[in-house]
Amino acid sequence: MLQSHSTHYFIGLMSGTSLDGVDGVLARFGAPSEPPAIQILAHASCAMPTALRAELLALNSRHGSDELHRAALAGNALSQLYAQVVEQLLTSSDMTPRQIAAIGAHGQTVRHQPGLHDGCGYTLQLLNPSLLAERAGITVVADLRSRDVAAGGQGAPLVPAFHQQVFAPPSGVGLVLNIGGIANVSVLPPPGSAEQVTGWDCGPGNALMDAWCQRHTGQPYDANGAWAASGQVLPALLAQLLREPYLRQPPPKSTGRDLFHMDWLEQQLQGFADAAPVDVQATLTAFTAQACADSMRHHISRAQELLVCGGGALNGHLMAQLQQRLPQIRVTSTDSRGLPPLQVEAAAFAWLARQCLLGQAGNLPAVTGAAGPRILGAIYPV
Repeated sequence: MLQSHSTHYFIGLMSGTSLDGVDGVLARFGAPSEPPAIQILAHASCAMPTALRAELLALNSRHGSDELHRAALAGNALSQLYAQVVEQLLTSSDMTPRQIAAIGAHGQTVRHQPGLHDGCGYTLQLLNPSLLAERAGITVVADLRSRDVAAGGQGAPLVPAFHQQVFAPPSGVGLVLNIGGIANVSVLPPPGSAEQVTGWDCGPGNALMDAWCQRHTGQPYDANGAWAASGQVLPALLAQLLREPYLRQPPPKSTGRDLFHMDWLEQQLQGFADAAPVDVQATLTAFTAQACADSMRHHISRAQELLVCGGGALNGHLMAQLQQRLPQIRVTSTDSRGLPPLQVEAAAFAWLARQCLLGQAGNLPAVTGAAGPRILGAIYPV
């Protein structure tokens, strides 16, 4: 447990649905008795090796045999990559492992099935936390979603509680949109309000755009949305994509590559065989923007701005598409509030590790649908 008189340092590590790499931050929090103000001292990242990315995609898609063995090896490889990011963070900040209270490590989601028919769903993030603790010499807090799922929740999104800590609106309703592989929104109540924080997964973020771009250009993502911007949106295809039933489900809800994968996209493209790849890319970008905008529609009238984080915040064309669909408010990245968009999720998992060591809940039942607040994560001490 943490001592109330101390200032504590935590590392957060995140590898998201986009599978582009690992982002890490070293964060300093105030003493447990103080408000959890956060200061980012260092940020580091490592690109996902091509072979590991392909294996993680294959495991997510249920391709191949001997999945248990392959998953264990992939978890080991990812843990080694996480350890590299930790080493970069410590080196750049001139700190030692003994100064770090814990690492909050997300792992790589390869299955997310929180709502199975028997009421006992599961969520699976590949990682070997014991190996990471050995390599880093730092206590690791991992498996941060399973307890919420065990309590009947979706296990996602977990970031709205953190968003409330760092992006609480000065007035009106606050909206924070994270666009990783999947997009999720946090709705933050006005100051002094009795309303609860809410949030949910809107639908696909970058996952489909990245996969289509990789297939047709050989590039892992559409830099700044330039390829999509050179194409034309196909109205009939966009309407087809927007008919996906998940988009109309009420919260609490979460999704991932279990639903929005290339096989799903191929099914949607039946009847559009003559569509130019660039026009499909333009339509996929419009689809992400429209699904996000529609998901927030009921809250726009009380908001002044939409803060965007994740890799999608770096896609200028996508940001313009969001602004076009939400003319009533300002669409901007979290940079405007002092936290760069590629650091937000990693910082959230540093905060979740801190919550775990403090013995405090990390989930919000109003967001996930869990039976109540729960302490999240399993601790792997050094």
